[in-house]
Amino acid sequence: MTPSCRHCASPLTQDFLDLGHAPPSNAYLSVEDLDRPEVTFPLKLKVCRSCRLVQTEDFAAADELFTRDYAYFSSTSRSWLEHAARYVEMICDRLSLGADSHVIEVASNDGYLLKNFLPRGIPCLGIEPTESTAKAAEALGVPVLQAFFGETCARDVPKSDLIIGNNVYAHVPDINDFTRGLARALKPEGVVTLEFPHVMRLVEFGQFDTVYHEHFSYLSLLTVERIFASAGLRVWDVEELPTHGGSLRVYGCLRSASRLETPNVARLRAVEAERGMGDDLFYDAFQETANRIKDDVLRFLMDAKANGNSVAGYGAAAKGNTLMNYAGIRHDLMPFVCDAAPSKIGKYLPGSHIPILSPDLLRENRPDYLMIFPWNIAAEIRAQNADLAEAGTRFVTAVPRLEVTG
Repeated sequence: MTPSCRHCASPLTQDFLDLGHAPPSNAYLSVEDLDRPEVTFPLKLKVCRSCRLVQTEDFAAADELFTRDYAYFSSTSRSWLEHAARYVEMICDRLSLGADSHVIEVASNDGYLLKNFLPRGIPCLGIEPTESTAKAAEALGVPVLQAFFGETCARDVPKSDLIIGNNVYAHVPDINDFTRGLARALKPEGVVTLEFPHVMRLVEFGQFDTVYHEHFSYLSLLTVERIFASAGLRVWDVEELPTHGGSLRVYGCLRSASRLETPNVARLRAVEAERGMGDDLFYDAFQETANRIKDDVLRFLMDAKANGNSVAGYGAAAKGNTLMNYAGIRHDLMPFVCDAAPSKIGKYLPGSHIPILSPDLLRENRPDYLMIFPWNIAAEIRAQNADLAEAGTRFVTAVPRLEVTG
């Protein structure tokens, strides 16, 4: 059967990317798991020719991906914490939020953002399905409703002046139900802000490693406006952000709200149209880009091994898991990956079964090359490991092209 678009139900007949089979990218393994069968799913993307939503074929359910021991904690990245703090300062000023306001963050993770509202005396609520991160947020004093957000969940939360969704809109399997939930939970003049990677930048910079099962959708302003309209919402402002290799922050409100549309919206509509995002050709060559990057990484690792040079990885990130599983990288080419998150140290990467170690080990076993998988925070990681560079280690990133520095 031909799959249907998760937004408009049109037949999905255009391929975008096929990365073969892979396990969920955040399904880290314990040592006991290594001798057990590991579940993998096809990792394929299609483009809807009607609404231009880029989307996975559905093989994994959300509750199989976002489990109680989910290992991604937003507070691990200093730059992301700073991004969240700047956002809170900006949005409180722009919307004149105060003690009489109410704020919701959907997918609030470990409280990395909502904790900034607490000292301002602004009531807030996090909605987070994973137990591990929800408990971390509650320990900070952030109230959390542990649930998947959608229209049904929205009936049980206070109407809000602001609803925040940072890097969650791409993660929901039923994007229509989620969007209707946003509309239901808003006050008449309330605002929703959503941040998500811009599919225009994904194509432009070859960011195929941001494709994984947890990302059900890959979004543009073109598509989001159509999804919003179907739920009684409209976009009234948009910003382009540098986060995650190029993201959008869309500002939405109810269709009936009095907010005026800013010139930013028309400007970005024109840019997307100029790039051809409404046409098939824009999406056709992405498979070739992914294959080139994969081949370059494999060639580098095999050459390093042949020359007797050691290579370690940094960042047990979903990006790295996608790249390594598509390329078939295993222990012989990369014996270990380091990560600063205590929740990941001592575990093993899904698929490749490469061990995750503490960054402290890099000082004891200094590698000739350190491959940084979360390239979006590569500058932060290089700065944290400047002593390795001084001792001779060179840093490697793979996307959008292989680069060796240091």
